Formats: sequence, C-alpha cells, structure tokens
Amino acid sequence: MIVVTGAPNDQPWNDKTIDVRVDDSPQPLEELRRLYNLYIAYQHMNNGDLATEKKDMVAAMNEYHAAMKMFPSNLEMQYWTAITLANNKKTDEALPMLEKIFAADKNWKELTKRLPAVGLLTVSEDEMKRIMQL
Repeated sequence: MIVVTGAPNDQPWNDKTIDVRVDDSPQPLEELRRLYNLYIAYQHMNNGDLATEKKDMVAAMNEYHAAMKMFPSNLEMQYWTAITLANNKKTDEALPMLEKIFAADKNWKELTKRLPAVGLLTVSEDEMKRIMQL
C-alpha cells in the first residue's frame, strides 16, 4: 500500500507518506492492517516527542499512552515513554516501567547508560544510579 500526498511537488520521492508492503505474508490484509496500525502508533510517539519539545507534558503523555495502547508489548514505545518521564522529574513513575523493560531485554539498559552523554537522559547522578540498579 502506498499513500501519497494530494498535491504533487517537484520532489516526487517525497510524495509518499506511507509505503507498506505485505508481498510475502500468508495473511496480507491482516498484516497490512497491523503495519498501518503500527505506523499510526509511531505517529503518536512522534507527536509525543514534539509535545515534549514544547514542554507540554500532558499532551506528550497522552500521545505516548495512545501509542502504547495500540501496541502494549512494544518495548521501544514503553522505553521512550519512561525516559521522557524521567527527564521530566518523574523518575518514580519511570522506574517500574524501566524495570520491566530491562527484564525483557537487557539491551535497553545498555542503551540507557549511553543516553546522558548525548543529552537524551537528563536526570541527576542519584536518579541515574537508581535507574542503573534495576
């Protein structure tokens, strides 16, 4: 399935808004629905990120929760929601989420160690110790 903008421009490679393929799926329509829903969930995540940049935590968390509701088992969505909570002085809310995420996949903990160096995790040293002790 390819979805394009309504108005073409001088950069046709940018006209595609969605490009989803299900060629090899035994259930192509079901897979197409799943992939489209995943796309929508990630749009919610992106909207949450934009709201975070604007310091609108209510809107950000609403968007993140909408994404997680669509795909509750998606660790990436859970992880970035927890990191956003921690960055906004809500480490106590983030810790139970991070604990579950780290238990499910230790690679998220490894990533967490690296976030402060690039400014994506801005918690205090004490909060970072609490996170890394999970």
